[in-house]
Amino acid sequence: MELWDLYDLDRKLTGETMIRGERQPQDRYRIIVHICLFNSKGQMLIQKRQPFKSGFSGMWDITVGGSAVKGDDSHLAAMRELKEELGIDVDLKDQRPALTVNFRLGFDDMYVVNQDVDIASLKLQYEEVEKVKWADKEEIFSLIDEGTFIPYHKSLIDLLFYMRDHEGAHTVADKTAK
Repeated sequence: MELWDLYDLDRKLTGETMIRGERQPQDRYRIIVHICLFNSKGQMLIQKRQPFKSGFSGMWDITVGGSAVKGDDSHLAAMRELKEELGIDVDLKDQRPALTVNFRLGFDDMYVVNQDVDIASLKLQYEEVEKVKWADKEEIFSLIDEGTFIPYHKSLIDLLFYMRDHEGAHTVADKTAK
């Protein structure tokens, strides 16, 4: 049984929890995390979900994603998901999400990590991940068009690729700020 902490609209813990699969209470939100791992060639590590996994079965997805469980903050959830699904240890304690996307049921924190990893050394979680590969933006767009990649907005994928070596929403720093 997986328990999730619930938050209010301002992302403050309410002290309430819910069991995965139960109906989420109105005006309560949960945290989801996604991690996009990029190599030095500018490719994203993508995973193919197992065909028996519920939700977007057998489809390609960004590197890792999952729910924060009771007691997790966003960082812990992201590090746990990377370790569980791919066997990758990354310290994200001092890294803020590159982007948070609000959705109807919660907050989706997206982390961008630049790290070369050898695919052959990964320990894929059988229950979640069928296989992984490196892909550039154009290949991901093609997979979305084919209907074999989770149907993210292409502009989100484009932004994640941009954010791998840029921080914030501006293209340059404000030189007039004191």
